[in-house]
Amino acid sequence: MLRELYEDVLRLTSGLRPPPVPVGSREGPINEKARIMECESISGPGKLMLALASVVGLAALAIPCAQAQTLSVVHNFTGGSDGGNPVNGFTMSATGTLYGTASSGGSSGYGVVFKVGDKGDETVLHSFAGGSDGATPNGGVIEDPSGAFFGTTTTGGTSGLGTVYRVKRTKETVLYSFAGGTDGADPQAGLVMDAAGNLYGTTSVGGSAGNGTVFELVAPKVKSGRWTETVLYSFGTGTDGATPIGGVNLDAAGNLYGTTSLGGTYGYGTVFRLTPGSGWTENILYNFDNTTDGAYPYADLISDAAGNLYGAATDGGTGGGGTIFELTPSNGNWTFAVLYSLPGWGISGTFRDLLLDASGNIFGTTHCDGADSAGTIFELTPSGGSWTYTLLYTFTGGGDGLYSISNLVMKRGKLYGTTIDGGANGAGVIYKLTR
Repeated sequence: MLRELYEDVLRLTSGLRPPPVPVGSREGPINEKARIMECESISGPGKLMLALASVVGLAALAIPCAQAQTLSVVHNFTGGSDGGNPVNGFTMSATGTLYGTASSGGSSGYGVVFKVGDKGDETVLHSFAGGSDGATPNGGVIEDPSGAFFGTTTTGGTSGLGTVYRVKRTKETVLYSFAGGTDGADPQAGLVMDAAGNLYGTTSVGGSAGNGTVFELVAPKVKSGRWTETVLYSFGTGTDGATPIGGVNLDAAGNLYGTTSLGGTYGYGTVFRLTPGSGWTENILYNFDNTTDGAYPYADLISDAAGNLYGAATDGGTGGGGTIFELTPSNGNWTFAVLYSLPGWGISGTFRDLLLDASGNIFGTTHCDGADSAGTIFELTPSGGSWTYTLLYTFTGGGDGLYSISNLVMKRGKLYGTTIDGGANGAGVIYKLTR
């Protein structure tokens, strides 16, 4: 499976759109795990460090970087009952507890939902059993006011094409199983929830043209009632966007904002808005052309108090490692600006959503650059109309983890995230960066 997905990556990075996946297929054209295979071909030092760490059996460790930051491994995934290979980072609850998913491992090997306490103790809330229960949770989770958590699995469900699920305490309920037709298939990202408790998300394939969808899952009016899926938009000809990997951002007016990793005028992805009315209307806010602006945006969009949108492209830009960009609204129009072009090569840039702190600083990860091609953590600081880039940490690919494609959360001034590989057991880590 990974080899087929890797071939899709090669087509993508050469500017060619991979073919739509046939209805009923269990394979999707985009998978972050396949992306890292490109890095593995060049990251000899990182892989050597990983091998040494596995032999020595390193426990939690602290590794200072050149910028006087300290990265501590909070948890080494075993790939067994505790999970393994996390593709996403965390959601932080109101009490400061971190909740996340791992795409593999668990009691049946199909991934887990877990929480991390203040002492770094990991507790599995649900192990996916595969089949109708769901499998391979690549996206993160969100929390509702009752303390329930909602997310997606990329595979599994009654048709094997992904699910939307809820976990409350330790009980999981599948709210919807994707069938792979017009309803979509293979969701790669998490969800957002409106004030009424309805859920919104994307699928990377399926829909009327096989190019992916934006969907709504309407909460039942009565307890124990069924959730109802409605496709709000099916990406069609390709010029309107194709293959959304990130989820959507919901504003106060009910508009949805997101990115597609492919399609658009030039084929390198889009930023779009869906506006509710008698139906839902799509407007393309920006078409990536793979010049200085970047290409192939996977990350979710985030917004500030003024309604500006921030996102990331995984490739291109003047630095070669993707871009961090801003879209600013004014009189019904949107102005696109590259805040920073990341160093790197190919699709090494930011995969998941950025973190914007109260001071307006932006934090993110890259998964495949740095001295050992094992990934980095960075900060962008606004100053006088420009942005200053600071490299906070460079992963070695050994005991500190390998390939961080997660989002970051800030807890008591410290940054938390995950790596998909590496660590003492080669199954990824949870890390904490102290600045």
